[in-house]
Amino acid sequence: MLSTSLTVGDKPYVITAVVTLCGHDAVIAVGGGEAPHVGAAALASSRPSLEQNGGISATASVLCVMGHKDDLLARDAAMRLASRLNTTVLVSVGLHVDQATKEDIRQLQVNFEQLIGQIESWLRQQK
Repeated sequence: MLSTSLTVGDKPYVITAVVTLCGHDAVIAVGGGEAPHVGAAALASSRPSLEQNGGISATASVLCVMGHKDDLLARDAAMRLASRLNTTVLVSVGLHVDQATKEDIRQLQVNFEQLIGQIESWLRQQK
């Protein structure tokens, strides 16, 4: 197995991912903000697109810790990576900023999207 760690942003919006290749599959743990944790996990598997256009899509299952709102980030990231890389991807996400404002959440989302882009690039380089 091959692993790397990637980080985007500055405190309190810093987000770090540990990415591990398991054969062709990927396991990604993302944590950030003031209190990294496990808030949600999504497992996505690639499959032929239902549009029957020869493209690749994905399907996902999600688990979320009660009271956490990391499930959409985990699902979107797992689906994106699984379909673009045609593989199985597990993404765990836990981001937290105390008393988060809409701007705090927006900045975490921006950093998260940038981090997922870096993860995708790293995974492509490993193929």
